[in-house]
Parts: sequence; structure tokens; C-alpha cells
Amino acid sequence: MARRRVQVSSDHGVFMISVAAELAEMHPQTLRMYEARGLIRPKRSPKGTRLYSQEDVDLLRRIQEMTAELGLNLAGVERVLALEEELEAARKRLETLEQRAQEAQAEMEAELERVRKSFRAELVPVKHTGALIPIKHLKKRFDSGADTR
Repeated sequence: MARRRVQVSSDHGVFMISVAAELAEMHPQTLRMYEARGLIRPKRSPKGTRLYSQEDVDLLRRIQEMTAELGLNLAGVERVLALEEELEAARKRLETLEQRAQEAQAEMEAELERVRKSFRAELVPVKHTGALIPIKHLKKRFDSGADTR
């Protein structure tokens, strides 16, 4: 019988604490301590069992890298993670603002083209001079009996 692979999203809690600790190469008590400090927030089963996602395991590995290889203490790790969250929020805001700016620019260009077309309709060449005079001024010249030559 062929086995079917199940796809699970990376943020879905599927690993119990012992498995997550093994995947992250940490002691389960370290995971509990990180949760108590707010560094990690595992999901909970209906009975309250901690369930870690692949994203959680990846974060645990990053925390371990920051502490073991970079020499940061947990306060430093907390600050780095907080700054990364702020940076991501700023990126999303910038992306939204850039999109709005592009939309506004397109609207302004369309309006500018509409205004240009309306001016072209109002301007007519005057005989013998080639100059452009607004229609309303031309009407005044004809109404007053002035010669357009």
C-alpha cells in the first residue's frame, strides 16, 4: 500500500516538546524557559499540551545561534527579535505607501492628460500668425468686429 504524504503549513503546531527540543538540539526545559520569557509561543492542544511548529523550531535554532555563536544573552535575543518585528512592520508599511504612491501618480498622469486634451480643444490657430489664442478671446474679437488678419 502506497503511503500518502501529508502537507502541514510551517506555522501549524505539530511537534510535542520532546520532539521540538530534539529537532532544535536543546533540552525541553530550555524550551519551557524560552516560553516563560516570551521568546517563543507554542500552540496548545485542547488538553493544554505544547505543540511546536516548524517555524517555532527554526526560531529555537536562531535563538541558539544568537546565544551560542554570537554571544548574546537572552535580553539581547529579545531585543533582536523585537527589532526584527519592527523592521518587518516598517517594510510592510513602506510597501503599502509605495503602492499608494504609484496609484496616485497614475491618477495624476491621467488627470494631466485629460487637462491637456481639454486645452487642445479650446485653442485654435489664428490665420496668418500661427499663434494659438483661446477660443473665448477669439469670440470676443469677432463679436467686437476686429479683423483677425
